[in-house]
Amino acid sequence: MFVYPTIDPIAISLGPIEVHWYGLMYLIAFFLGWWFGTMRLQRVGWTSKDLDDLTFYVVLGVILGGRVGYVLFYNFPVFLEDPLLILRIWQGGMSYHGGMLGVFIAMWLLGRKNGRGFFRITDYLAPLVPLGLGAGRIGNFINGELWGDVTDGPWGMVFPFVGPEPRHPTQLYEFALEGVLFFLILWIFSSRPRPLRAVSGLYLLCYGVFRFVIEFVRVPDEHLGYIAFDWLTMGQLLTLPMLGFGVLLLWLAYRDQPEAKA
Repeated sequence: MFVYPTIDPIAISLGPIEVHWYGLMYLIAFFLGWWFGTMRLQRVGWTSKDLDDLTFYVVLGVILGGRVGYVLFYNFPVFLEDPLLILRIWQGGMSYHGGMLGVFIAMWLLGRKNGRGFFRITDYLAPLVPLGLGAGRIGNFINGELWGDVTDGPWGMVFPFVGPEPRHPTQLYEFALEGVLFFLILWIFSSRPRPLRAVSGLYLLCYGVFRFVIEFVRVPDEHLGYIAFDWLTMGQLLTLPMLGFGVLLLWLAYRDQPEAKA
């Protein structure tokens, strides 16, 4: 059994200016994505200017989509009473699924701008995303949020602010699966030419499986609880379409075997 090492969520404090670890994790995520993205430029015939444009669109998609998704998916009743909630980002609250939809819209707009096409862009981007997911989960751990159910396993961790029972450290589970393992799978898979849509399809499928499984031991948002059957969470519900589209994209990619490679 382990005890949660209480960590100050504020990394740097300079007078009235406070820099939170969670915010730093976002900066680290974008930097890692850009750095590993430069390694893929030559492989796909892109330039550094293309990567700069992509980074700008991704940042907008993640921040705007993540915030809007959190408010609509997880706090919609509160939003109806207080619409300005969507602007108060400093109070916390970002949704992965909302951020993903925001990035999809951004990639569609970028594809129209540069003429590369939506799936050619997402196939390039997909292997870089787990780096950001992993950094975000470390941010969740530092904040002491998104803990799991009570467990009697030796790996259980006591979060003192929740209670004396050891719990699944689901933030670390997600870091290992959605961050490290997910990155290795996509990076290795995309290291060889693949049919268009294949990398994007594998991304959706893998994330869907990892997130769906971890939700079984992760405590759902208190104000939502379980959506149905005393076990289905909002995270699982939002993940189901990802699983379906992931299988569909892989099937289409290998059925058509287009000449364009990711």
